Amino acid sequence: MGFMAEISKQKPTILIIDDDEQIRKLLTQLLCADNDCRSVESAEGAIAVLDATSFDLVISDINMSGISGLELLPTVLSKNPDAVVIMISGQQTIDYAIEAMRAGAFDYLIKPLDIRLIETAVSRALSHHQLLNEKRRYENHLEDLVRERTAEIEHLAYYDRLTDLPNRNLFVDRCANATADAGDSKGLLCIILVSIDRFKNINDTLGHAAGDRLLKEVAARLLKCLSDSDTLARFEGPEFAILLTEIIEPCAVEEVSVSIMDSLKTPFSLPMQEVYVTASIGISSFPLNGEVGAILQNAGAALYRAKSLGGNNYQFYSADMNALALNRLALETSLRRAIDNEEFVTYYQPVVDLASMKIVGLEALVRWQHPRLGVLPPSEFLGLAEDTGLILDISTSVMRSACFQAQKWQLEGLSSLRIAVNVSARQFRQKDFVDRILRILGESKLCPSSLELELTETSIMDDPESAAKILTKIRRLGVRVAIDDFGTGYSSLGYLKRFPLDTLKLDRSFVNGAATDADDAALVTAIVTLAHSLRLRVVAEGIETEQELNFLQFLRCDEGQGYLFAKPQPADRLRQILFKDATLNSIILAQGEQPNLVFH
Repeated sequence: MGFMAEISKQKPTILIIDDDEQIRKLLTQLLCADNDCRSVESAEGAIAVLDATSFDLVISDINMSGISGLELLPTVLSKNPDAVVIMISGQQTIDYAIEAMRAGAFDYLIKPLDIRLIETAVSRALSHHQLLNEKRRYENHLEDLVRERTAEIEHLAYYDRLTDLPNRNLFVDRCANATADAGDSKGLLCIILVSIDRFKNINDTLGHAAGDRLLKEVAARLLKCLSDSDTLARFEGPEFAILLTEIIEPCAVEEVSVSIMDSLKTPFSLPMQEVYVTASIGISSFPLNGEVGAILQNAGAALYRAKSLGGNNYQFYSADMNALALNRLALETSLRRAIDNEEFVTYYQPVVDLASMKIVGLEALVRWQHPRLGVLPPSEFLGLAEDTGLILDISTSVMRSACFQAQKWQLEGLSSLRIAVNVSARQFRQKDFVDRILRILGESKLCPSSLELELTETSIMDDPESAAKILTKIRRLGVRVAIDDFGTGYSSLGYLKRFPLDTLKLDRSFVNGAATDADDAALVTAIVTLAHSLRLRVVAEGIETEQELNFLQFLRCDEGQGYLFAKPQPADRLRQILFKDATLNSIILAQGEQPNLVFH
């Protein structure tokens, strides 16, 4: 049985407060059969009782010698917040009733008391108390659920989900600490990068489950090659990183590398068959191969050399392996030229109302039309753009083009179309950010209510007070505000109430597991319920399957986007969909697929 269905088997408790003994006896005799009743003759006596005991219902006279019932009411609610209060009085005027209700009373009865009215009022009050208790249990359960998931996410910020080894973030932290210690002691430390050769073939042939099992078994074997003071981490895909901190001679690193390669010679028993694997290994050391920021990059360059030689070997870093750094410099140069040459283009992904299956908005997404490499996704360049500050020019360009395009579509007949634009953390922190929004809205003549800005949790939680002021200014313009990728950052219930928000965008990692994983389903249910209780619109990201769509529709999630509906595409291609029939059916047909859902 769920926590919302839990009902206490104990009798409800009632405290009766009246200086008239006959009234106390009447109420006690009437209510004691089904309730645990206690009575006192004064407000002072009630305060003493409330210090030691909590009650579900308090029935109090208003006019008593000493402290009156109205004066007592705030004390009752402060000592017993979950109690429901019924006030009784011989006064026939409506003023007393109004005053009692304003003070926090649930109901008001007039003397002489009518037994039927008493029973009805008490029944209603106890039902209300039960609802309050269920609501509190629900809120506590929701807080616990979000707290547990937040703790899990915080763990995943530093540990790999599959192997539970440290991830890149934690590894880099440990490298920084170790290099500081090694610098002080004039010691030597080494980084070894290990990549399983041709791992993609295993994944493609035997499946991802077999690939995951192989990675876990490889991690177990690597750990046996290391000492307790060493760190083993898993990076992306089949790549592992090792930090050796107790190295006296470089030859000791070679011994560890040979040990690693030997440990992989024994075949791995996977569900379908045994497999043999080899590894490419790149090695860099401090201080021989650079300072803190360089040794990991140099180990990567050595790994690249080992792979280029066919794998199944190890390579120490040498100065001629800086191709990776040169490539990054070339990419940064290309980025700067791309801004000048206007090579960044805006793609749009439809946002669909999950009830009507109509397109209600679009999210603007940047792509790089590289003259040599073709269309590049954001993952190829946004990280570098953020590091170099070029993200400001790129983001402004995307916002401007999206607003102009949205205004154009609105003038062509799509008057209610909404456009969502992502805002980077660096962009949000700019002093003239709000002024830039105003300028773009003025230039494009787009109505502010048609623009929605999407910010990550991290970008507003870096400086909550400043963020609250900026968001308030944005909302005063009429522009909507959305929290993007909810659940991957702070996931705090507090900030949802604190900041002026319109929309919560549920991260795709929750959506993708909601239809098959009970924990993800429970969390998505809780988040949608919470958001709706705060009058926030919920948009689910990354909807890819019919099962995910059906589950979100069952929860009455407001809107969604994902490859099930449409991939991001240029404005000219999307226009055919928007003006043909802005429904999911037309989106799927426009992509050349057969519709797999029926819509009404």
